[in-house]
Amino acid sequence: MRFKIVPIIAVFASAAFAQQSQDPDYAKLVKEWTTRPEFMTPLVDHLPKVAGVPSPKDVLGYYVGAPKKLTHVVDLLRYRRALAAASKRVKIFPAGQTDEGREQVVVAIADEDTIRNLDTYKGYLAKLADPRGLSAEQAQQIIAQAKPIYMFTGGLHSAETGPPEMLMELAYRLAVEESPLFDQIRRNVIVMLTPAAEPDGRDRYVDWYYRHKINEETEEDRVAGPPYWGKYIYHDNNRDINYSQMTMRNWLKFYLEWHPPIMHDLHESEPFMYTFSGQAPQNPTLDPILYAELPWFSNFEMTKMIGYGMPGVWTHAFVDMWSPGYLDFMSSNHNGMIRMYETFGNGGANTMKRNIEAPEGAGGPPGGGGSMTAREWYRPLPPYKEVVWSMRNNTNYMETGVLSALELASGFAKTIVQNFYDKSRNSIESGKNEAPFGYVLPGGQSDMTRVAFIVNILRLQGIEVGRATAEVKLKEGTFPAGSLIVKRNQPYGRLAKILLEKQNFPDQNLRTYDDTGWTMGLMSHAQVQEIADNAVLDVPVQAVDMLSISGAVKGDGPILAVLDNGANSLVTLRYRMKNIKFEAIEQPFKVGSDTELPAGSFLVAASPQLKSEIEKLGLQAVALPGVPSVPKHVVDLPRLAVYSSWGNTQDVGWVRYAFDHFEVGYDLIYKERVRKGNLRDSYDVIVIPNQGRGSAKSVVFDVESKGKPLAYTKSAEYPSLGIYGESDDITGGMGLPGVVEFDKFIKAGGVLITLGGSSYFPAEFGITQAVDAARPTPQFYAPGPIVEAEILKPMHPIFYGYTQKIVPVRYANGPLLRLPEEDRKKWVLARFPGTDKSVLSGLMKGVAETRNRPAIVDVPVGQGRVVLFATNPCYRWQNLGEFNMLANSILHFNDFPKPSASPAATSE
Repeated sequence: MRFKIVPIIAVFASAAFAQQSQDPDYAKLVKEWTTRPEFMTPLVDHLPKVAGVPSPKDVLGYYVGAPKKLTHVVDLLRYRRALAAASKRVKIFPAGQTDEGREQVVVAIADEDTIRNLDTYKGYLAKLADPRGLSAEQAQQIIAQAKPIYMFTGGLHSAETGPPEMLMELAYRLAVEESPLFDQIRRNVIVMLTPAAEPDGRDRYVDWYYRHKINEETEEDRVAGPPYWGKYIYHDNNRDINYSQMTMRNWLKFYLEWHPPIMHDLHESEPFMYTFSGQAPQNPTLDPILYAELPWFSNFEMTKMIGYGMPGVWTHAFVDMWSPGYLDFMSSNHNGMIRMYETFGNGGANTMKRNIEAPEGAGGPPGGGGSMTAREWYRPLPPYKEVVWSMRNNTNYMETGVLSALELASGFAKTIVQNFYDKSRNSIESGKNEAPFGYVLPGGQSDMTRVAFIVNILRLQGIEVGRATAEVKLKEGTFPAGSLIVKRNQPYGRLAKILLEKQNFPDQNLRTYDDTGWTMGLMSHAQVQEIADNAVLDVPVQAVDMLSISGAVKGDGPILAVLDNGANSLVTLRYRMKNIKFEAIEQPFKVGSDTELPAGSFLVAASPQLKSEIEKLGLQAVALPGVPSVPKHVVDLPRLAVYSSWGNTQDVGWVRYAFDHFEVGYDLIYKERVRKGNLRDSYDVIVIPNQGRGSAKSVVFDVESKGKPLAYTKSAEYPSLGIYGESDDITGGMGLPGVVEFDKFIKAGGVLITLGGSSYFPAEFGITQAVDAARPTPQFYAPGPIVEAEILKPMHPIFYGYTQKIVPVRYANGPLLRLPEEDRKKWVLARFPGTDKSVLSGLMKGVAETRNRPAIVDVPVGQGRVVLFATNPCYRWQNLGEFNMLANSILHFNDFPKPSASPAATSE
C-alpha cells in the first residue's frame, strides 16, 4: 500500500489557498493532462485567480502544459509584459538582443517593497561580490540587509521545450499566490527568470514542432529536430567557455551587473527529474563551500518531492563539477552557486508512451539502459520502466522542484548571502596565501594578438588584468615592461587560475560530462607563465580594460613584408585586400641585421590602405626597397565552400563563426549542391568540418528518413525556418552519388580539407585509398585533452607562422590514421608522439594507442589533394593557436609541395 505524504508546508499552504479565488478549469484540465496522480503535488494542482492580474491563459488563450501547445518568444514576452504591467511585484529588465534581433529580457519578482528598491539590493550584492575595503563589521551590516537573487534560465537548449512554458506559470504564481510559503519567498528572495535563454532557437524549434512534430504519438513517430537553433551553434551554447556567441555574452553581462548568488539552469533529458549535486570529478580550485551547498539543495528537493510521492527524483551520477564552461557556471565561477535540473521531456508538447529502459538512440534517455530505473542511494524511488509522459507532467515536476528550492533559499536567505560573501573573500585570501599567486603574459611575444585574445576573454568575465609599468623581476624570470599581469588576490582570482592553469585530472577511472582540458595559453599558443613568487602581488600595474594591439610598419619603401608570426588576423588582411596581389615567401630571410622575415610572410605593394589595415589588425610589417630574390608564390584566394550535413550543423557552425570573424569568404553548401555535380566549376577548396557523430556514414547518409520529407524552408507560417540554408527534405544525406561528386572534384584539381571526425569520410569511402582510418579500442578515453603534435615537415605551407617543432593541439577524437611506410614519409605532415608526457592538460587514457599516428596528412589524389586533420583546428572558439593550420591550408591551397618538390620543402 502506498502512503501519500503531505508536508506541513503544504497543509499551511492549502489553508491559505482556500482563502483565494481559484480557477476551476485549471484544476480540472491539469488533473486530466497529468498522466498519473503521483505526478501531481499540492504546490501545482491549483491556480489562484486575482482580479486585474492576468494568468498565462488570460493572455495566450491556453494553460501552461496544455497538450500540443508551445509558445513563441513574442508571446512569452507579451505575457511577461502583461504581468509586469498588472503587478507591482514584477519588473522587467532588458538584457540585450540576439543575432537575429530578438529581445533578451529578465523578469524580477519579489514583494512590492523589494521591487521598489531593487537598485539598493543590487548594490548590496555588488559590495559582497567585491568585498575589498569592507571591514568584517561592515560586511555583516550589508549581509543583514541584503537579499539573494535566485535566477532561473530555461530554454537554453531549444529542443528542451518545457522550461519556457513552466516559467510563465511560475512567474504568475509567484506574483499572486498568497500563502506562508509564497510570502516567505517574496519577502526574502529576489526571483529572476528568463523567458527563453536562447530566443532564436526557441522560435525555430517551435516553428519546426508545429510543422513536423505535432502529430507524433509514439517514440517511433519521432523525427529529427530542426538543423539550426542559434545562428552558429546548437547544443554547444552551453559549452561556450569563451563567450563567443552574442546571446551568451548578453547573459554574462547581465550576471556581472546583478551578481545573482544562485543561477539555476532548467534542462530536459533524464527521467523523471535529476537535480544537480556537483559530483566528482570536482574542480579543486572552486571554494569548498560550493561543494557543501550543492547537495544541500539537491537533497532538500529530493526530500520534498519524494515526500509528495513523486517517483524518479534523483541526484548524483550524471553531471560533474570539472569543466567551467557551462552557461550557468558563470555563477559558481564568480563565487555564486550553479544549480541545474534535467526533467523528462518529449521534445515537444505531445503526450507519449515512453520506454525508460530503451538503450540510447532507441527512444530512451541519454545513457539509457536498466540503470536508469534501478534503485540506488542517490535514486531511492526510481522512475518507472514505462510511462505515459505529458508536458504537464514535465511542468509539475519542474515547478514543484523549483518551489522546493525557493522554499529552502527563502528559509536560509542570510546563509546564502553569507556564503556568497565568504566565497568572494576566500578567493581574495587564497590569492594572497596560496601559490600560484598570479600569471604573467610576457610582453614582446611574436604575436601579441593571441595574448590580447586571452586577456580580453579574462576581462569579459570580470577578471582584473594589469599592464606592468616597468621591467618585472621574479623568481620565474625577468619580464619586460608592458607585460600583462593577472594577480590572484582578487574576487575572481580562482576563475583566473581555472582558466590559465594546466588541468591535472584527478583520477583516470573517472569520466566527465565534457572536456577535461582548456588551458588558455596552450590553446592559444601564447606564453603564459604561472608565478609562485608572491612578489608578483606587489608589481606596479596599470589596469587594463580591453587590450587592443596596434600593428606597425617599420621603415619606408615600395614593398611591404608583412611578418607571419602566427597571427590569425593575417588571413583577414588577405581577404580585406582581396583585389591586390600578395606573394608569400617560402623560406625565411633577414632584412638588415635585426629583422627576420619568417616563411609565409606576405610581400605586397605598399599603400596607405594596406598600412592602415596592418595597424588595425595588430600585424607587423617591414618596408623593403624592392621585391627580394627569394623563393615565393602568389597567394591566391580560392573559391571556398564549407560543406554541412543537415543533421550535424554545430561543428560546422564553429567553423562558420571563425571564418566570419576573420572575414574568410565562403559558400555554405549542403547535399543539394553536391548532388548537382560540377563542384570543380564552382570551387577550388571545400572544407568539411568535424562531424559530431564521428563516422563516415554520418557524413554521407546524415538524417535518417522516416518515409516522409522534412522540409526546412521559410514561409509566412514558419518564418524562422529556412535560415542559413533551405531544403525540401533534410533527410538522406548526399548518399553515394555525393561521394562520387566529391571524388570527381578532387581528381579534377580541387582541394578537400576534412577536420576531426569528418576525416573518416575520404578514408572509408575510398577517396584516399592509401589512407586507413581506425578507431581506438573501447579502453581508450580522451575527453578533449590538450596534447603534443610533432611537426614533421616544418617548411610545408600549412605550418607558416609556427616556429616550434612540437606544438599543443586539442585531441579531437578523430580517426587513428595510417599510411603505408613509403607514403607516410611523403604525406604525413604532423604526428602524435603518444607518450604520457605528451598529454599537456586534461585526460587521455590509453595514450599509447595514438603513438606515432598521423595528426595531419596531405595526400595527392588525381590532380587535386585531400588534407586530413585528425585534429580539429577550429574547436568551439578555443584553440586559436591551431586555427592558422586551417587558414594556411586555404590561403596556400595551390602551392602545396608536389611529389617532385625539393627536399627543403618536405624534409623530416
